[in-house]
Amino acid sequence: MSVPTLTLNDGTKIPQLGLGVWQMQDDEAPGIILSALNAGYRHIDTAAAYGNEAGVGRGIAESDVPREEVFVTSKLWNDRQGYDAALRAFDETMGKLGFDYLDLYLIHWPMPAQDRYVDSWKALIRLREEGRIRAIGVSNFLPDHLERLLDETGKAPAINQIELHPYFQQAKQREVHAKLGIATECWSPLGQGEALSDPILTEIASRYGKSAAQVILRWQVQLGLVTIPKSANHDRMRENISIFDFELTEAEMAQIKGLDSADGRIGPDPATADF
Repeated sequence: MSVPTLTLNDGTKIPQLGLGVWQMQDDEAPGIILSALNAGYRHIDTAAAYGNEAGVGRGIAESDVPREEVFVTSKLWNDRQGYDAALRAFDETMGKLGFDYLDLYLIHWPMPAQDRYVDSWKALIRLREEGRIRAIGVSNFLPDHLERLLDETGKAPAINQIELHPYFQQAKQREVHAKLGIATECWSPLGQGEALSDPILTEIASRYGKSAAQVILRWQVQLGLVTIPKSANHDRMRENISIFDFELTEAEMAQIKGLDSADGRIGPDPATADF
């Protein structure tokens, strides 16, 4: 079964499940990308900070899958924020990927202490207007950051990629996204593996002959989210994408909702992150 798509606020369609490539080495990325495409993935999420954009581009170029069938995301790193710097950084990203256009470009972190994310956003708006990017968005932006982008530019991000897993479900943040018409994308969707041995998740998984990871990813898809689990293992990649032949019940969705924790965050706090 093919991966369903979500329609963003600009009409762009994004596959709900993709492959994250954080911590993958550039020289190993082509083989991993080829394996993922062979497994049915059509959505790849990279970033300038990952150091593997060139490898991702090579993997796509070497595959039999046409470029237009692969949805690719990359991200602007913190030290390249600002209008002119963001434009130059995007050119560098495109050079590494070897693409004529990018499907989605995100501001990786708001970095409020720098106070350059609005100027960066204006650069992304320009690139989209020039047809070099199909959709533009942000990552790790809090509600006040999103409101400021809207207030100062009139343009809402198509998507906000945030930490989201069973132990950190970000319900209030998702409510803001829904109000503003912004899609939610999950990074670290499996909580860096911490939730995979949770008894509630393993018990649900056993009912369907699935893994806890598959239950988590299915939960996110049923919530209407986009999710990008990372794996360099071919069997695990195939497992992660095999979640469209079962459906969680309302009771099971409620059980997972009960796993949420106020202190479940794993990554940095976007309000104070400065790196």
